[in-house]
Amino acid sequence: MWFFFALGSAVFAALTSILAKIGIEGVNSTLATAIRTAVVLVMSWGMVLMTNTQGGIRDIGTKSWVFLILSGLATGASWLCYYHALQIGDASMVVPVDKLSVVITLVLAFVFLHEPFTAKSLVGCILITAGTLYMVL
Repeated sequence: MWFFFALGSAVFAALTSILAKIGIEGVNSTLATAIRTAVVLVMSWGMVLMTNTQGGIRDIGTKSWVFLILSGLATGASWLCYYHALQIGDASMVVPVDKLSVVITLVLAFVFLHEPFTAKSLVGCILITAGTLYMVL
C-alpha cells in the first residue's frame, strides 16, 4: 500500500512544480511560499478534524515535538529555496536538482538512521546524480 501513496506523492509533487511555476509569475517567491504554506496548513488541519485524530496531540512526546518542529523548519527552508529557484529558473532544470534529495536522503538515512546502504542503493544514487547532471548541464 505504501507504494501507491508514494506514487501519489510523486504525481502531486509534479503537479506542484507546474502549478507553482505558473502561479509564481509576478509574485514574490517568499509570499508565494507563505500562501502555499497557509493552504497546506488548512488542508492538514482539515484532515485531522475530519478523521477526528486531534486528541492524539496530547500523547506526543517531547522528542517527537522537537523533531517534528525541526522537520517543519527544514520543510519551510526547502520550500523557500524551491520557490525562489522556480521563480528564477526553468522548472525543467529546478525539479531534477530538487530531486537530488533522494540521494541526500539515502546517505543521511545510512548515517543517522543506520539503514542499509546496498550495492543497489549505491548504483541508484550514482544513476540519479548522473541523470540530474546530464539534464542540467
